[in-house]
Amino acid sequence: RSGAGAMLAALAAAWSLLAAAFLAALLLLRCAPAPRPGGVSLVISGLFQDLIRYGKTKRGCGQLPGWLRLLQVPKRWFTHFYVVSVLWNGFLLIWLFRAEFLGESLPSWIQDMHHALGRDSQSEDTGNEHFSALLVLLLLWLHSCRRLAECLWTSVFSSGVIHIVQYCFGLGYYIAIGSTVLCQVPTNVRNGKELSVQICWYHIIGVMMYIWASLHQHRCLAILADLRKSRSGKVVSLSHSVPFGDWFESVSCPHYFAELLIYVSMAITLGIDNVTWWCVVMYVLFNQALAAVLCHEFYQKNFNSYPKHRKAFIPLVF
Repeated sequence: RSGAGAMLAALAAAWSLLAAAFLAALLLLRCAPAPRPGGVSLVISGLFQDLIRYGKTKRGCGQLPGWLRLLQVPKRWFTHFYVVSVLWNGFLLIWLFRAEFLGESLPSWIQDMHHALGRDSQSEDTGNEHFSALLVLLLLWLHSCRRLAECLWTSVFSSGVIHIVQYCFGLGYYIAIGSTVLCQVPTNVRNGKELSVQICWYHIIGVMMYIWASLHQHRCLAILADLRKSRSGKVVSLSHSVPFGDWFESVSCPHYFAELLIYVSMAITLGIDNVTWWCVVMYVLFNQALAAVLCHEFYQKNFNSYPKHRKAFIPLVF
């Protein structure tokens, strides 16, 4: 158990390190002095801006050198993130379901990954953690399915781009997040005993919050898409406009705020006291906050009549 605890602590530390990196990027964006023209600091600043910005927020940051433009891929490739997530996390979900309810063993390579990341087969399966992890993995998979459907049939992508590093990071993220859920339960989830699945109060609260946040995220993404469509649903423009309605009345990026709430709902579903997942939530918080600040600045810079009462990310707070 001590080895398992050490590995879980290492996993939490890895997510905390990612969270700290995005917090540092956010602080640098807000507090760093303007670089001197022609100096090395200008080159470093350009690389930094290129790595943290994507889509519309890359505009107005100066012309990129030719070699940097070669490292950009279309923003519509965001769709690939959710294809990977649906396939990978769906695969993990099936195997975890079969292991818990059909008495089958996890594949040896998953057990090896599990040994490396989380807990060994001697770990005690306490309480309802096996069911909580299965439920969170299901929520994560459903979230990915919805986002994939929205990328394919709801969102209207312009000619915006993302850096190849951001693209590769996004692909790896959705593999890592499912693996993080999987390592919250022992490898041998049955351990020769019958499972007693109990639906607890935190499962109900977590799922209800998940549904609420997911509905608002979908509405906000539909509002953004409708800005580029006619009443008949035909795409008539790829330009950017000021969105109104739903949570847009309070913040510039309510879909990012909803993403944070979705991960908080998963933390609640895991039983609230899961330290590793709260580290994931901290990563999502700073990651989405950085993106929201950049979008908020874009709206303020490009629309003189942009509502001044709107916050960037969290209503009334930030």
